Amino acid sequence: VQLQASGGGLVQPGGSLRLSCVASGRIFGINDMAWYHQAPGKQRELVAVITSDGLTNYADSVKGRFTISRDDAKYTVYLQMNSLKPEDTANYYCNAQIFTSQWYPGRSASDIWGRGTQVTVSS
Repeated sequence: VQLQASGGGLVQPGGSLRLSCVASGRIFGINDMAWYHQAPGKQRELVAVITSDGLTNYADSVKGRFTISRDDAKYTVYLQMNSLKPEDTANYYCNAQIFTSQWYPGRSASDIWGRGTQVTVSS
Protein backbone atom coordinates (compact mmCIF):
# COMPACT_ATOMS: atom_id res chain seq x y z
CA VAL A 1 0.00 0.00 0.00
CA GLN A 2 1.32 3.43 -0.89
CA LEU A 3 0.29 7.06 -1.08
CA GLN A 4 1.16 9.28 -4.02
CA ALA A 5 0.88 13.04 -3.58
CA SER A 6 0.78 15.59 -6.38
CA GLY A 7 -0.17 19.18 -7.10
CA GLY A 8 2.66 21.13 -5.55
CA GLY A 9 4.47 23.92 -7.32
CA LEU A 10 5.47 27.57 -7.33
CA VAL A 11 2.73 30.12 -6.72
CA GLN A 12 2.64 33.83 -5.95
CA PRO A 13 1.39 35.11 -2.59
CA GLY A 14 -2.39 35.18 -2.58
CA GLY A 15 -2.59 32.37 -5.09
CA SER A 16 -4.11 28.90 -4.82
CA LEU A 17 -3.05 25.30 -5.21
CA ARG A 18 -4.86 22.00 -4.88
CA LEU A 19 -2.95 19.00 -3.60
CA SER A 20 -4.11 15.45 -4.21
CA CYS A 21 -3.03 12.20 -2.62
CA VAL A 22 -4.10 8.79 -3.92
CA ALA A 23 -3.83 5.54 -2.00
CA SER A 24 -3.18 2.35 -3.96
CA GLY A 25 -2.59 -1.28 -3.22
CA ARG A 26 -4.50 -3.80 -1.12
CA ILE A 27 -6.96 -1.55 0.75
CA PHE A 28 -9.82 -2.68 2.98
CA GLY A 29 -10.79 0.72 4.31
CA ILE A 30 -9.27 4.03 5.33
CA ASN A 31 -9.74 5.86 8.61
CA ASP A 32 -8.21 9.30 9.13
CA MET A 33 -6.48 11.03 6.22
CA ALA A 34 -4.27 14.04 6.79
CA TRP A 35 -1.82 16.53 5.38
CA TYR A 36 1.37 17.60 7.12
CA HIS A 37 4.01 20.07 6.10
CA GLN A 38 7.68 20.46 6.89
CA ALA A 39 9.73 23.57 6.20
CA PRO A 40 13.55 23.41 6.05
CA GLY A 41 15.01 23.15 9.53
CA LYS A 42 11.62 22.69 11.17
CA GLN A 43 9.57 19.84 12.54
CA ARG A 44 6.84 18.20 10.49
CA GLU A 45 3.49 19.71 11.52
CA LEU A 46 -0.13 18.72 11.06
CA VAL A 47 -1.94 20.97 8.59
CA ALA A 48 -5.35 19.31 8.39
CA VAL A 49 -7.05 16.01 9.11
CA ILE A 50 -10.33 14.45 7.99
CA THR A 51 -11.95 11.43 9.61
CA SER A 52 -13.83 8.65 7.85
CA ASP A 53 -17.03 10.42 8.97
CA GLY A 54 -15.93 13.66 7.29
CA LEU A 55 -15.05 15.56 10.43
CA THR A 56 -12.19 17.99 9.90
CA ASN A 57 -9.61 19.80 11.99
CA TYR A 58 -7.07 22.41 10.94
CA ALA A 59 -3.93 24.04 12.23
CA ASP A 60 -4.69 27.57 13.41
CA SER A 61 -2.34 28.99 10.78
CA VAL A 62 -4.46 27.68 7.88
CA LYS A 63 -8.01 27.97 9.22
CA GLY A 64 -10.22 29.83 6.77
CA ARG A 65 -7.71 29.41 3.94
CA PHE A 66 -7.26 25.65 3.47
CA THR A 67 -9.92 22.97 2.98
CA ILE A 68 -9.35 19.23 3.30
CA SER A 69 -11.71 16.79 1.61
CA ARG A 70 -11.76 13.16 0.57
CA ASP A 71 -13.26 10.90 -2.06
CA ASP A 72 -13.46 7.42 -0.60
CA ALA A 73 -14.46 5.86 -3.93
CA LYS A 74 -11.14 7.04 -5.31
CA TYR A 75 -9.08 6.52 -2.12
CA THR A 76 -8.07 10.17 -2.47
CA VAL A 77 -7.60 13.09 -0.10
CA TYR A 78 -7.36 16.69 -1.28
CA LEU A 79 -6.05 19.91 0.17
CA GLN A 80 -7.38 23.11 -1.38
CA MET A 81 -5.04 25.93 -0.43
CA ASN A 82 -6.19 29.50 -0.98
CA SER A 83 -4.71 32.87 -0.06
CA LEU A 84 -1.29 31.31 0.12
CA LYS A 85 1.43 33.06 2.10
CA PRO A 86 5.23 32.78 1.90
CA GLU A 87 5.17 31.06 5.30
CA ASP A 88 3.15 28.22 3.73
CA THR A 89 6.27 27.25 1.79
CA ALA A 90 7.14 23.67 2.75
CA ASN A 91 7.16 20.08 1.64
CA TYR A 92 3.63 18.72 2.04
CA TYR A 93 3.09 15.08 3.01
CA CYS A 94 -0.09 13.05 3.05
CA ASN A 95 -0.78 10.46 5.72
CA ALA A 96 -3.52 7.89 6.11
CA GLN A 97 -4.59 5.13 8.48
CA ILE A 98 -5.24 2.23 6.09
CA PHE A 99 -6.61 -1.23 6.75
CA THR A 100 -4.60 -3.70 4.67
CA SER A 101 -6.58 -6.81 5.57
CA GLN A 102 -10.19 -7.86 5.95
CA TRP A 103 -11.78 -7.31 9.33
CA TYR A 104 -10.88 -9.56 12.22
CA PRO A 105 -11.08 -8.98 15.97
CA GLY A 106 -8.33 -6.61 16.97
CA ARG A 107 -7.52 -5.48 13.45
CA SER A 108 -5.69 -2.17 13.37
CA ALA A 109 -4.87 0.27 10.61
CA SER A 110 -1.39 0.82 9.21
CA ASP A 111 0.11 4.30 9.36
CA ILE A 112 1.07 5.12 5.77
CA TRP A 113 3.04 8.15 4.55
CA GLY A 114 3.41 9.48 1.05
CA ARG A 115 6.42 11.23 -0.40
CA GLY A 116 6.22 14.97 -0.16
CA THR A 117 5.20 17.47 -2.75
CA GLN A 118 6.91 20.83 -2.60
CA VAL A 119 4.87 24.02 -2.29
CA THR A 120 6.73 27.29 -2.76
CA VAL A 121 4.98 30.62 -2.27
CA SER A 122 7.07 33.46 -3.62
CA SER A 123 6.84 36.51 -5.84
